[in-house]
Amino acid sequence: MPLQKNAGAVRRFSKLMKFAGWLQNIPNRITPPPFRLMQIGSAFWQSRALYVAARLDIATVLGSEQLAADEIAARVSAEPDGIYRLLRMLAALGVFEEVSPRVFTNNSLSAYLKEDNPKSVRAMILMHNSEEMSRPWYEQLEQGMQSGHVSFQLTHGQELYGYMDSHPEFDRLFSLAMDSVEALAGDSFALDFDWGRFERVIDIGGSKGSKSLAILKRHPHLKALVMDRAQIVREAEHYWLRREAPALLARLSFQTGDLFESIPEATSDKDIYLACAVLHGMDDEDCVKVLLNLVIAIGNTGARIALMELIVSELKADYSSAAFDMQMFVNTRGRERTLAEWQNLFDQAGLMLEEVIGLQSIGKILVLRTGT
Repeated sequence: MPLQKNAGAVRRFSKLMKFAGWLQNIPNRITPPPFRLMQIGSAFWQSRALYVAARLDIATVLGSEQLAADEIAARVSAEPDGIYRLLRMLAALGVFEEVSPRVFTNNSLSAYLKEDNPKSVRAMILMHNSEEMSRPWYEQLEQGMQSGHVSFQLTHGQELYGYMDSHPEFDRLFSLAMDSVEALAGDSFALDFDWGRFERVIDIGGSKGSKSLAILKRHPHLKALVMDRAQIVREAEHYWLRREAPALLARLSFQTGDLFESIPEATSDKDIYLACAVLHGMDDEDCVKVLLNLVIAIGNTGARIALMELIVSELKADYSSAAFDMQMFVNTRGRERTLAEWQNLFDQAGLMLEEVIGLQSIGKILVLRTGT
């Protein structure tokens, strides 16, 4: 029996995304090419303006109020004219709204920068524009292209995850950003896949367990085990206290581990492993190592794997997939993969692709099982 749910809604979402992609290319058709290239070439102005607004936490300061630029500047300890010009630019982009001369309020976009918004993407904006993540793009992208080395490592002298281990503040920001992925992906991963057929989710590389909790809330019979690095687990074990009900947290447990060494063992075919955006940060060799460890952990139980990743089109990839792939190129040894590239890795690990689950999101869930 298929594990896909809400198939009609998923098809409608897919058509809507294709239409959105078509709309996204309209500026290329109607803007004179030299001017369009100038727009693209200066797009970093937009990202830096948004970053500073997020750093100053202007959206949270505004809340539901309408405030003059001078008052906003006073509240964030900044220079009034600069704040006005920053907000004017962002409002022109559709982020914030100027309701009267020099008076601004939040709108449907800037609301997602507020700290108290459960779907806030502020941490993601801060992480992607941090010195750690932006310097490789500015300083070493060309060298990375020429040498084949990871631009992040050329800039910082360490690979991304090693750098996080030795820089706890950035590690914390990265973790917060990963938690906010749900704001981008929504809750379709919990709705469009039939998790109710299982009894336990083993969430490998699951950070603080936000995805597992989203699943548990919808399936009271389920339990979840989240495995991640030691420093992530230490914080996670305390993070949800007073944030979620004790009865819910009683069904969530954590375990420290290294995906390249071993993975918690399955006990029955009612177990399912969840790996969300884990393998795209690895090269093919490391992906196969993790998949082989999953095969060992599954043994003869018949447990399945739910691999949640992007699938890049073989021809004319959409902008989101292509952009995320470049982020992988700059900062990791990984990549966003086509279905054929994923299938090649599954074949090497002796795994069979049982089903591709469509989501009302930019990703998909690849359901895998062992050949035994």
